[in-house]
Amino acid sequence: MIGFFNYTVILTYLSLISAVIGMFSTSMGHLSMGIFCLGFSGLMDAFDGRVARTKTDRTMDEKRYGIQIDSLCDLVAFGVLPVIICWHSGMNTIHGAVILVLYCLAGMIRLAYYNVLEEKKNSDPEEFEISGKKYYHGMPITSIAVGLPVIYVASPLFKDYFVWALEFIMLLAAVLFVVNFRFAKPTTKQLVILIIIVAVAVIYLIYCFNWKGYVHWNMKRMFNIIFKKG
Repeated sequence: MIGFFNYTVILTYLSLISAVIGMFSTSMGHLSMGIFCLGFSGLMDAFDGRVARTKTDRTMDEKRYGIQIDSLCDLVAFGVLPVIICWHSGMNTIHGAVILVLYCLAGMIRLAYYNVLEEKKNSDPEEFEISGKKYYHGMPITSIAVGLPVIYVASPLFKDYFVWALEFIMLLAAVLFVVNFRFAKPTTKQLVILIIIVAVAVIYLIYCFNWKGYVHWNMKRMFNIIFKKG
């Protein structure tokens, strides 16, 4: 079979699966489920690298494969999924579409550049150290998994200006993806705080989401499809 199959890629695959489910759900009008899937993908991404590094006997091909699938997954989970969520949240205007296209384009550019830097880092790790701390070039695309759930949970505070807030966040994120500044990678303590923030937002969405109605709606829809085909 093509590819590498071991425990180091499981979280990345789960992140992608969650993102695809989020796209389906959002397209069917279930925005809370889409945001939940975005947050879940973010949680999986927070640990996939750490899990991969526990396998000390990875070959260079396995490492390269991990880098590639991580970026491809990130483009889907944190590039395309947020665009679909925002489109169905009110950014379905001409200027909203322009912002979302720029966001997705900037995210793709950032991830491609990240892959190039990872290749360089493997050949010269010391070049990417500042005072013993590793850093990103520009803001990571995965940061939207924190920003979007938080702003969605806080949407009642924005009232009629919620779409404006979305547009501002997405445009700002697009700019920060491609501006070349050094963004220090979070320490373990900082990562825990970010995970708690996302987890709180996800738990809130789980609590507020009408799971019973969602399951009932999907079962009814499936029954109608089967009945019509019959």
